[in-house]
Order: sequence, then C-alpha cells, then structure tokens
Amino acid sequence: MLKIMKENLEDLTSPNLWRAVAAEMVGTIFLVFLGCGAHTLQNGQPAAVGNGSVVTTTEPSVVQISLTFGLVVGTMVWCIAHISGGHINPAVTVAALITRRVSVVRAFFYIVAQIVGAIIGAAILIGLTPESQQKTIGVNSLRGGVTDAQGFGVELMITFVVVLTVLASLDEKRTDLHGSAPLTIGLAVALGHLFAVSYTGCSLNPARSFGPAVVKNSWDNHWVFWIGPLVGGSVAAILYEYFFSAGATFTRTRKCLTRSKAPPSSPEKPLVTAPEDAEIIEIEDKKEEAEQEQEENEKANNQTDGQ
Repeated sequence: MLKIMKENLEDLTSPNLWRAVAAEMVGTIFLVFLGCGAHTLQNGQPAAVGNGSVVTTTEPSVVQISLTFGLVVGTMVWCIAHISGGHINPAVTVAALITRRVSVVRAFFYIVAQIVGAIIGAAILIGLTPESQQKTIGVNSLRGGVTDAQGFGVELMITFVVVLTVLASLDEKRTDLHGSAPLTIGLAVALGHLFAVSYTGCSLNPARSFGPAVVKNSWDNHWVFWIGPLVGGSVAAILYEYFFSAGATFTRTRKCLTRSKAPPSSPEKPLVTAPEDAEIIEIEDKKEEAEQEQEENEKANNQTDGQ
C-alpha cells in the first residue's frame, strides 16, 4: 500500500502528468465538437429550397454519424497518444487503471479533464450552430421503445468491444499486429455507432454524453450512459489483460494486482504513460527476476546438500 501511495505521489509531481491532462482535455473537446456536430440538422440532407436558401429537414444518416465519430477518435488518438495515451474516454481510462497502466492520481485527473473538455466542446458547438439547426446536438437518449435495462446492455456490449480493441491493439507481446492502432480503434468506434445509434444514440463514452447533457440540460436515463460504458470497459480490461493477452500468465497477473503500474510496454504504445515510469518498472522487474533466480538457486543447493 505504501508503495502504491508513493508511486501516486511521484506521478502527481511529474511534469508529464499536467501535459497529458491538457492533451486529454483538448482531445475530448474535438471529439465532442466534431462527433456531436454530426448530429445537428446543419449536417442533414437538403430537403427543400426556398428564397434562394437550402432548407434542411432530414436528420444526418447513421453512416455519416458513425464515420464522423470513428474518424475523430482515430485522429485524436493519433495526435495525443505519445503524450497521454489518447484515452479521451473515462471508460478507457478506467480500463487502463484496472490493468495498472496508469496510477489512481493520473486516472482521476484524466477523467476530470475529459469531462471538462466535453462540456467545452459541446458549448463551442452550440455557439457555432444556428439555433434552428441545433436539435439535440447529440444528447444520448433511449430510442424506439428501448428500456433502461436494454440501453444499459447495449452500452455495455459496444464499449466492451471498443476497449477490447484498444487493449488488443496495444498488446506489445503480439507479433501479428502490423497496422495502425488509432485506425483500428476508430473503426471499432464506428462499428459501435453503426449498431447502437438507433438504440441509445451510441455513447461509448460517459464524457461524450455528459457534455451535451450539461449544455442542453437533458438528463433522461443519463445513468445508462455512465454505468453501461464503465462496466463494459472494466469487464473487457479484466478479460483481456489477465486471460486473452499474449503475455497473460499467473506471474504477470500477480504483479499487476500488487502494484500501481503494469510491467513496461514498448515506448510507441499509446497507453504507456511517462517514459520515466517505464524505466522504474523495468528496474523493479529486474530486481524481482534476480530475487526469484536467487531463491531457485538456494532451493537447488539445499536439495543437493540433502542428498
């Protein structure tokens, strides 16, 4: 426990933390501004022409919304992954915390930054969109008779897929992955929207739901868009890290459960935090390996003496 507290305190005083927090806020601003902007009637289909101006009455298509969210997520992850890991989603941050990729302190400030960024992004969208075209600016809601429980299940399932994709894309022990992690993650987000927009408006991201809800003061069934993604992301994190990952072993699981950061990943992986953290963990791993080797040698010597 003292070791974990010490690591959190060191992370709190790290200059990298505040740079990463700023990156998370900026990334979430553009996620909400561009993604939720695709929901406005300004991006709908022209339905009539009157007095020389186009009047838009039809809503944007599900494909248009899905591609916009997928592309903006992939773009923002590409832009800020080297700074913060490119979470821009509390569900991803909680998954990173569960797998010990970030400290408790870093996870807390990331989520605060994501929430603030979402509110700012939604506010900018409101300010730049004509009032007649704003509609709900992407406020999530249950649609087509979907119940609270069904909405929760939908959000859980689609967020599970996205977080599983994030962790699989960043698995440094896999040798079969040669593509772009940001693109893969963006495609998973687009997939979730293609399925879930007609159910819940597709949240996948509690911060993305919170920003528009604040500026529109719309809170119907809002808990669904927090609990569903957080539970889905947490389940995906546990299953992948401790059972499905290429390096899943009992020893690795024990290490992850007894310290605040996971074993080091290669520096290009987006969910890696500060380089100095990886160096500290690598030193700790070498110490543990040396201690285990010494114990095995002592056991072997004792057995030899006994014979």
